[in-house]
Amino acid sequence: MMKLSGEKISLRALEPEDLGFLYDIENNESFWEVSHTQTPFSKFILKQYIEHSHLDIYEAKQLRLMIEKKDTSEKIGMIDLFDYNPQHLRAGIGILIHPNFQQKGFASEVLSVLINYCFYQLNLHQLYANITTDNLSSISLFTKHNFQKIGIKKDWILSKGKFKDEILYQLIKP
Repeated sequence: MMKLSGEKISLRALEPEDLGFLYDIENNESFWEVSHTQTPFSKFILKQYIEHSHLDIYEAKQLRLMIEKKDTSEKIGMIDLFDYNPQHLRAGIGILIHPNFQQKGFASEVLSVLINYCFYQLNLHQLYANITTDNLSSISLFTKHNFQKIGIKKDWILSKGKFKDEILYQLIKP
């Protein structure tokens, strides 16, 4: 896979040595709302996931990339393309930046790099993101990158006993 990078970040495929980082992120209950996770993942299951991550987006219909700081190669998060649809040339995007690295411009740079990759390497026509109405940081991030609000899914996410609305954002290739 080609190495994707910006000024401060690099994106790369999963490697076996990412198991610890992936284990910590996937089992952090504060992220479960956005990942739709309900139970913890074992290291065994995550190791199998990494071993099968060599499948390309055309086979797996998804792609997870690690986000690293370019200057130190420190892992700071992950970005996912999901629900890849080759017939309609679209995919969903999900970004997770570790809390220690949030609000430092990394997510914006990552999103910019991935949009470029999706539109000009994968030749996608559109990207979308699902964001709960209370996730103001993500709403700001995606609107900054010209994603348009196209609808609201009422009572879509059950979190801590309460339902939340989820906004659907879309970016069509210019």
